[in-house]
Amino acid sequence: MEPSFPWLTVLTLLPLAAAAVIPLLPDKEGRTVRGYALGVGFVDLALMVWAFWSHFDATQPTYQLVEQYAWMPQVGLTWSVAADGLSVSLILLSGLVTTLAMLAAWRVNHRPKLFYALMLVLYSAQVGVFAAQDLLLLFLMWELELVPVYLLIAIWGGPKRQYAATKFILYTALGSIFILVGALALAFRADTFTFNMAALAAQDYSLAFELVVYLAFLVAFGMKLAVFPLHTWLPDAHGEASAPVSMILAGVLLKMGGYGLIRLNVELLPQAHLLLAPALGVLGVVNIIYGALTAYSQTNLKRRLAYSSISHMGFVLVGIAALDVLGLDGAILQMLSHGLISAALFFLAGVTYDRTHTLAMNEMGGIGRIMPKVFALFTAGAMASLALPGMSGFASEISIFLGVTSSEVYGPTFRTVMVVLAAVGLVLTPIYLLSMLGQVFFGTGAAPACDLDQEHQHREANQGAICFGTSCVVPSEAEFGDATPREVFVAACFLALIIGIGVYPRLATQVYDATATAVIAQVQDSSVTLARLPQLPAGRPVGLPTGSGLLGIVD
Repeated sequence: MEPSFPWLTVLTLLPLAAAAVIPLLPDKEGRTVRGYALGVGFVDLALMVWAFWSHFDATQPTYQLVEQYAWMPQVGLTWSVAADGLSVSLILLSGLVTTLAMLAAWRVNHRPKLFYALMLVLYSAQVGVFAAQDLLLLFLMWELELVPVYLLIAIWGGPKRQYAATKFILYTALGSIFILVGALALAFRADTFTFNMAALAAQDYSLAFELVVYLAFLVAFGMKLAVFPLHTWLPDAHGEASAPVSMILAGVLLKMGGYGLIRLNVELLPQAHLLLAPALGVLGVVNIIYGALTAYSQTNLKRRLAYSSISHMGFVLVGIAALDVLGLDGAILQMLSHGLISAALFFLAGVTYDRTHTLAMNEMGGIGRIMPKVFALFTAGAMASLALPGMSGFASEISIFLGVTSSEVYGPTFRTVMVVLAAVGLVLTPIYLLSMLGQVFFGTGAAPACDLDQEHQHREANQGAICFGTSCVVPSEAEFGDATPREVFVAACFLALIIGIGVYPRLATQVYDATATAVIAQVQDSSVTLARLPQLPAGRPVGLPTGSGLLGIVD
């Protein structure tokens, strides 16, 4: 029985309503407003946990916590929200990452009211995207998310923040247009004009129509997921954004692209997905290898992590393309795992920048001696990112590989090539991550950028002074010491979940297993419809093999 309380509406609108109160708070220095915003974030996160624990049954693949209210019936817009396993997982991820990002932003003192108001608006927009069951509502929430991210980069970013923010808004706003066009096409093509996803999923569309809409959505969500060659906005955005914003960018916003591909491309357009899944897999392999190779060539710490994210999102594409329950399970787990890992790494990159005031890795060498806690936390995050067994990255990537190899859809040659090429990423990832740790924390042998005077050199307390950037830090005079309790807490929250999921993956997979199974069953059922399509010149139905399998990809 559905609860009478509108949980999803409250979870979506609470941060937005709280943001509207911030201008009224009598606080100029930001102490009150940051405590207020952080409190709202924790309350909303606690309500999420309670609502889903009490009112969500993960064994059921159907939508739950359904709420529907007439909003603007003249244009077909309905406030329609609901949650299945996929939505619940990503809503919880967004709540956790955004709340911890606000805690990571504790030192922000430039226009704090505006900063935290934007963070709360962004919080609402993320939850709204994952909960929306009306395509027009999803589009509005998607657009709402763009504004605060643009301002957060443009106002609190680095030296090239205007360029990075403009590039972000141009790319993602262009992608939004494709979402709107696809939504309108589906709504007008339906028997009754509607944007309701459940109603649209029940419609029968021609294959040609599905292919056109599928490609439109692929462009939109591919931009958000940073799929090659639509990825170029991401390294610039990460390179200039502050650490809390980068945490949300990598931890949540990229996952909106993967969510859209599963929710719209796969669920609403299963016939088109059957035909285009191989191309999606190829794009995934390109992302994996290109992102890893480019990451190794970066000397900027955050840009290296940004290209690492591009590489890891390739595994999401491969998992979605596997057309197998295990593969889709792995793709969703990869989104959750990467959300936690990337948020932790970008947070620690920000902690490092606070001490060094540089992102150039060749200017940081040696700081491991004065920041052993940061080094330990950074190393743990890097180990998770390179898929060390016992951490969530390993659980997600091995599930994707097993999903591809066990898929009955593809021929053995195609599966072998996909697995071998994707495995190249597993080889390259340790190379660029371990070299990053070496450069940042132990140096490359390059000459220091500055010299300590003789007085400092002879003081016993200052033995082991560290030079980086344009200044030197000695242990007794460093403005910042090692990681503070607040910083250790933020990183530990991420690492606890990363290790917990790595040791016991069902901690996460049990939430969305039923949903993934239902999605793949729907796609496989659509193969029956494909089998009835006209014959190709080769004498076989469109999309079907000459021998075994559903698609007939390279036997």
